[in-house]
Amino acid sequence: MKVHMTESLRIDLDSERWECRKCDRDLADARDNYKRGLLVYDRDPREIHAPIVDPERYDFTFAPDPEWVRILEYCCPGCGTQVEVEYLPPGHPPTHDMKIDIDALKKQWASREELAEPVLAPPQAAK
Repeated sequence: MKVHMTESLRIDLDSERWECRKCDRDLADARDNYKRGLLVYDRDPREIHAPIVDPERYDFTFAPDPEWVRILEYCCPGCGTQVEVEYLPPGHPPTHDMKIDIDALKKQWASREELAEPVLAPPQAAK
């Protein structure tokens, strides 16, 4: 049984593995951080947020200082789909943003049918 977790990630409950939803690539142990199975591009924040004023003339340009922040882009090694982006101080380890209780998820899905695509909830009526 495969359960959709994000736009780009799902968990195979039988093998307990994270998978890419775009190319079906096996990424990492589902009881661990999915980011361990992804490629990481450590971006200079000035590439993303260009200086507003001339950096040759001013110390502060409104662009993030790379000595204070870095941008990590996580991509699937199979298809290159960008899975996550995070802003972190240099030297900070990647965040573990999804810690899933696999045993509880297995129980929850034991009596359900596998979904080919995520299902959105119906719109709520105005009160």
